[in-house]
Amino acid sequence: VTRPEVGESSPASSANNVDFPAPDAPTMATDSPAAMSNDTSFTMVSMPSGLVTFFVRLSALSTLIRILLIGLVSALTLATPAGAQGARARTIVVLGDSLSAGYGIKVQEGWVNLLSQRLAAEGYGYKVVNASVTGETTQGGVSRLPRVLELHKPEIVIVELGGNDGLRGLPLAASRQNLQRTLSLAREARAKVLLVGMMIPPNYGARYAQEFRELFGELAKANSIPLVPFLLDEVALKPELMQDDGIHPNAKGQPRMLENLWPGLKPLLVAPGKPAG
Repeated sequence: VTRPEVGESSPASSANNVDFPAPDAPTMATDSPAAMSNDTSFTMVSMPSGLVTFFVRLSALSTLIRILLIGLVSALTLATPAGAQGARARTIVVLGDSLSAGYGIKVQEGWVNLLSQRLAAEGYGYKVVNASVTGETTQGGVSRLPRVLELHKPEIVIVELGGNDGLRGLPLAASRQNLQRTLSLAREARAKVLLVGMMIPPNYGARYAQEFRELFGELAKANSIPLVPFLLDEVALKPELMQDDGIHPNAKGQPRMLENLWPGLKPLLVAPGKPAG
């Protein structure tokens, strides 16, 4: 019987002849995927250890510089005078219907744009946002207001709504409820509010017309806010200031509308050169 020879291993005579797989190279933090892929292609065998140390230190230095820059920007922001920040943040929102949207005239001719020009000319630091929509009712206005407040965070809200409710003969109880909700939402957003009153012709019924007119004054008193009694005062009964429909003022009537509104708005404004309170 032939027996197999006993197997014997032949270990390497010295350790430097062993071919071990090279370990993964250390990877540096990087913001670029391309740079990351390039780094991982190196190994400890192909890159001198001094160069690895250099790149690690360079990465740490870059991170430190970014931290210092972020801190500097934050410090400059905090150092900005409160008045300057407030001036940039001051916004007036006009929540209205076609009388404020500029129906039938050029946008730049409307009283809202004239208000913006007057504020700038007199040095008031306010931006005017016209959130008015032709045909808007009190229901539509109160539905849109939360989004308007969220977007613009106004310091002042001018509420010019209700005319279309009256012209459509809508129940005054609903109009009152919608307007009250509008005023409450604006004040909950810490905005000052100016309510603009409206009147309708007596052919809608004397009682309805009177209750409609009184509605605005009652809401202003109940909420302790200023009131513009009638936006179309000295305009509505002057044909030369009205469009052919007899409802909407023309371009010539817009300056008078602004004059009607200005006495109610001015006390709400922060005087030029003073920070917002």
